[in-house]
Amino acid sequence: MSDASTFVLDPRLEGDSFPVLDLTLATVRLMDDARFPWAILVPRRPGLAELIDLDSEARATLWGEIDAVSRALKALTTCDKLNVAALGNMVRQLHIHVIARFERDAAWPGAVWGAGGERQTYGAPQAMRLVGQLRGALAA
Repeated sequence: MSDASTFVLDPRLEGDSFPVLDLTLATVRLMDDARFPWAILVPRRPGLAELIDLDSEARATLWGEIDAVSRALKALTTCDKLNVAALGNMVRQLHIHVIARFERDAAWPGAVWGAGGERQTYGAPQAMRLVGQLRGALAA
């Protein structure tokens, strides 16, 4: 993770996702699993593990960013449902998942974690296309 003064993205989050852009508080990443359009927001502050580790102003900023990413992902995918979660059981660093879900997806109606089948990584052109679309939607 990071020491008390410097933000460092957890290596597992970095290795499993593509950078999208930095918002005011959080960096936004695209999870590398093409079965589920899936953004991850990571507040760029060191040592955070829980939402309650943020002060009230930062929490409000983060909720606004979650809203923006959720709306962008919904508009881009026309998904049936959005799942928003902050679990942290595998990666302790505070991060929020925003997952576009479809009634036809591999895990529906269950959670994407532990879903049957292998992760399907994006091909570079497919990932960069969705990263670009997310950037455009969030910059608007």
